Amino acid sequence: MTDAVPETHPLAQPLQGLWTLVHGPLAHWAEQRPHTLALQTETHSYTFAQLHAEVERRADNLIAHQAPAMVLLDADQSTLERVVGFLAIIRSGRCAAVADPDWPAAVRQRIESWLPTTPCSISQASATSPFYAGFTSGSTGLPKGFVRHHRSWTESFRVSLQDFGAVAGLRTLAPGRISHSLFLFAAVQALWNGSGAVLQEKFSAARGLATLALGETPCLVAVPSQLLLMLQWAAHRQLPPIAAVKLITISGARWMRSHTAALRRLFPQARIIEFYGASEASFITWLDADESCSPQAVGRPFSNVELDIRPLSARSADLDTACVSHPSLDGLIYVRSPMLFIDYMGDAQDRTGVLRDGPWLSVRDIGHIDERGMLCLAGRQSRMIVTQGKNLFPEEVENLLQSHPQIAHASLHGQNDALRGMQVHAVIQWHETGKAQPSALELGQWLRERMEAFKAPRHWWIAGDWPQTASGKTDHARLGQALAARLAGQTASVELMPWQT
Repeated sequence: MTDAVPETHPLAQPLQGLWTLVHGPLAHWAEQRPHTLALQTETHSYTFAQLHAEVERRADNLIAHQAPAMVLLDADQSTLERVVGFLAIIRSGRCAAVADPDWPAAVRQRIESWLPTTPCSISQASATSPFYAGFTSGSTGLPKGFVRHHRSWTESFRVSLQDFGAVAGLRTLAPGRISHSLFLFAAVQALWNGSGAVLQEKFSAARGLATLALGETPCLVAVPSQLLLMLQWAAHRQLPPIAAVKLITISGARWMRSHTAALRRLFPQARIIEFYGASEASFITWLDADESCSPQAVGRPFSNVELDIRPLSARSADLDTACVSHPSLDGLIYVRSPMLFIDYMGDAQDRTGVLRDGPWLSVRDIGHIDERGMLCLAGRQSRMIVTQGKNLFPEEVENLLQSHPQIAHASLHGQNDALRGMQVHAVIQWHETGKAQPSALELGQWLRERMEAFKAPRHWWIAGDWPQTASGKTDHARLGQALAARLAGQTASVELMPWQT
């Protein structure tokens, strides 16, 4: 196990030499730590020397065969082999497109049609060369492809060490598919740091906790749903606290801080950090999960990030209904940093999803900076509901509803109403606690005691199954489509039942 970040790590800007490339330090660690485990799963492993040799062999093969400038990574291989394949593609100077194993054949074929087929003679990359094409859920029904250059990730690696300290450079458990960029990032960061990563072919709370309890993997990168499953498993099995974990970083969805105390009891020595970012922007802000702050706060900017809150207007929103209805501190969040993406890829992308102004970029999130310097997130502009002449951000109400002990998930939607502009509908899913569930009237009253009355939904729906995107987030678009179909008397892909009791 690596006890500290080596002195050779380049914490000072600018990054130079091999540190400017995502795969760059692999040769260095193969020489310095040939027998240290670089990648490990339940059944297979590579030392740094073995990994470097295999990456070089595969990269040489790509160069010799003049593979195209972008190569789709095989989705049928194991997680371990996909990481090795990813490193080989980028070592050859090419860009790796990371497919999701769950894509239907038609989606995969459409993605493949976006990729270049012309033979390419490149053999090495620069800091600004594209190296990674990732995919998130898209509004068109197709995955949304985004492309990054090496510097956008190496600067993320560097600033993690700078802002979190040496603990961010230790051996890491990344228990998720690499088609989710969070886990690919975590694994590659651990290789860049020379500490190595432990991977899972399929997430298992039991195996993850067993790995952490061994004491050789001090860092954990996880999404909230994984941490909740770990907490449930630990409570069910009455596991003792795991003191060997020193750092937990959480992203992918909003962490419900009501669970932080339980997480702290399970990992008493761990620093628990949430970070807010986007596929197009990488890191934006971070905060300690148990820090006393408002539920909307997502933290202070990383040290290489600048924020600018710009007034929200019909012109900036490109939407007639997005005018601010009353003076507010909230505005469009713009980001400037060395970690921004290059562009979207493919022929079906809605490029209005981001706004660019020179070096500044906005993913159309809306918020403000409070008196403590914390960025407070109101929500996504595309989801904003105008009701009773006021702006309502669904995320605020959803987060509050999900803090209710009986509610597992919540999703808010607006439906056209001639009088109010929009009627607010809530779709919820209950926890299976066996306890009596509140009525719609009681839920509405519970909300009005905690927020402005106009934000409380007037219509309630119960969903049996809860649709999620490939990254584990609530699929609000699919729920919205199901609600619209249900109101029109049509069959929906998600069964919704009205809640009136």
